[in-house]
This record gives sequence, structure tokens and C-alpha cells, in this order.
Amino acid sequence: MSELFELKAKSLQGKDIDMASYKDKALLIVNTASKCGFTPQYAGLQKLYDDYKDSGLEILGFPCNQFGHQEPGTAEEIQDNCLVNYGVSFTMFEKIDVNGDEAHPIFQYLKEALPGTLGKRIKWNFTKFLIDADGNPVKRFAPTTKPEDMEKYVKKALKS
Repeated sequence: MSELFELKAKSLQGKDIDMASYKDKALLIVNTASKCGFTPQYAGLQKLYDDYKDSGLEILGFPCNQFGHQEPGTAEEIQDNCLVNYGVSFTMFEKIDVNGDEAHPIFQYLKEALPGTLGKRIKWNFTKFLIDADGNPVKRFAPTTKPEDMEKYVKKALKS
């Protein structure tokens, strides 16, 4: 079993969610921010989710305020922004750190499994990690990678 499935996180509503509940699903895990130049990617992420959720895709959004303080809001403000401005219906989690000593265990795992240009650090908001339906980390995408450009990789990561 993937190490990822041994971890947990809290939803924006404060509910504990076991990553094991996502077994047999392809996951796209993203560190997000509401006041970033990449924030419009929420719309593309939602489209990917709408197109592939019935095939087993889950998108998990993790707000983070570590890059330019671009996620200053409360859980309620983050949720309102995601829903009202972008129609987000995929799961959003509590605000976390993705780098440093306080980095959330999910992002510690992802950075170890799929290092990027800066090694085992997240460069900016909207870094994306794709996990296949067997729980294997398969690809890391830069903040500049648009959700529509990830579609072919998402299709491969889904269980056939």
C-alpha cells in the first residue's frame, strides 16, 4: 500500500479525511492560493474534475499562504472564493504549509517522491502532483502548467 494512504488531512470544514479513502482513484494534489496570478487555474482544475470524476479522478486542493502571502483568508473565505468565483466542487483542505519544518506530511511525502527543479521544495502556488489509481506518484507539474495540458497524463493515471 502507498505511504500516501497512511496519511490524513483536515477538510476546510474541519473534518479528518484519511487518504486511504481515495484508494483506487487517481489524485491530482495541488497547493492553492486565492490571490495568486495562477488562481484562475481553479476553473481548469474544476473542468478536469467534471470531465474525469466519474472515471475515478479526485482533485485535492490545499491552500497555502507561504508564497507572497497570497492565501490570507479564513477557511470560510477560502471556501467562498473557490465556490463563488470558480464553482469548485472538488475537496478543499485546511490551509497548510508545504515547505519548511511545519510542512504537512502529505507534501513532505510528495516532495520526496517527486522532487522538482528546486529539489525537495515547492516553488510556488499551484504546483501539482499526479498520483495514479494504485497510489503511485507519477508526475509533478509546475505552477505554470495549465490543467488542460495535464489531461493526457490524467487519463493514463486513471484505472482502466
